[in-house]
Amino acid sequence: MALNRIWIGFFLIAFVFAIFQLFNGNIEVFSEITNSTFKSAKTGFEISLYLTGAMALWLGIMRIGEQAGAIEVLAKLVSPLFQHLFPEVPKNHGAVGAMLMNFSANMLGLDNAATPLGLKAMEELQSLNPKPETASNAQIMFLVLNTSGLTIIPVSVMVYRAQAGAVNPAEIFVPILIATFFATLAGILAVGIKQKLNLFHPVVIAYLGGLTAFISLITWFFSTLSQEKISLYSSVASNFILFGVMVGFIAWAAFKKVNVYETFIEGAKEGFSIAIKVIPYLVAMLVAIGVFRASGAMEMLISAVSWFVSLFGFDTEFVKALPVAIMKPLSGSGARGLMIDAFTTHGVDSFVGKVAATLQGSTDTTFYVLAVYFGSVNIKNTRYAVSCGLIADGVGVVAAILLSYLFFA
Repeated sequence: MALNRIWIGFFLIAFVFAIFQLFNGNIEVFSEITNSTFKSAKTGFEISLYLTGAMALWLGIMRIGEQAGAIEVLAKLVSPLFQHLFPEVPKNHGAVGAMLMNFSANMLGLDNAATPLGLKAMEELQSLNPKPETASNAQIMFLVLNTSGLTIIPVSVMVYRAQAGAVNPAEIFVPILIATFFATLAGILAVGIKQKLNLFHPVVIAYLGGLTAFISLITWFFSTLSQEKISLYSSVASNFILFGVMVGFIAWAAFKKVNVYETFIEGAKEGFSIAIKVIPYLVAMLVAIGVFRASGAMEMLISAVSWFVSLFGFDTEFVKALPVAIMKPLSGSGARGLMIDAFTTHGVDSFVGKVAATLQGSTDTTFYVLAVYFGSVNIKNTRYAVSCGLIADGVGVVAAILLSYLFFA
């Protein structure tokens, strides 16, 4: 419903702005808008077409990791922490395994595996819910952790950067990892405080404190480097980790006697089908954004936000990428379209393009996730799930912007 209104709104607002420009002497405005629809439709198709190979590659690699048991290993590693974050869920309840598998799949970028596991987890949590139409504490914590979007491997963002011709598509790897960590930490704290969880338990402190110290150390290390060394170290670390994951998954699967080649082909086929399915969604959103931009509405919006930001003495260059952050809680495809629009308008390797990519990977689609997961079990009263999810989103956005200045400015 939200995406439907946003899509209609793009066209209606563009029409109003175009009428205004026409009366101000711009007789070419409707020609520019019409031309933008054809250009945007072509761009959407071309992106989806070139996306096929990269998606096939990464989903094939991820399927190898899945069959090798990588998700199960991650689940075991975080199991002690989750026992304290979900005290209402019995240790051996079916929801525990589904939740851990869902989070692990999300961190590895296995979106297609994560969604059904998430729906299964929500169904299991609903069986423990004393008020079926009201979200339980465990369900809210689960949803907020999903919407905070902790990501180890931001596959989709890197794929789109590669397709757009980025010199180093993995350059945003470390900033996204750090930004999503802080978003997740904010989500845990927001829900934990609301639910009066014992966040000072030794296990919780050990996990969250250790991860915070590690991420803070990484951030501090990069803050001491020159811009040239930041780019060099970030590039080397990102590509080493990514290729290491690929080799590690393959070696691990071979050790487990998995048919690695056939497993890769199976995952790659799924990547092909996903790339084809995304064409209408991408074309629809890029055309709407193109119309919105050609009418002058996008320029006026950015100018207004830039003016407001400048009142505080801040640099306003990041504002050009801010529409991605505004759209992301509402629609992943909408935010993706705005990110691609930033690549096309400003350049994929421009500062704005890198900020847009980092913002795209820093959080998840809060309202979409809440609608799908809560809707699957007919929950009507979401309590404070939205507010806590938006807190996590806000922290992720701020972190993404600050990290972009650290890594790319």
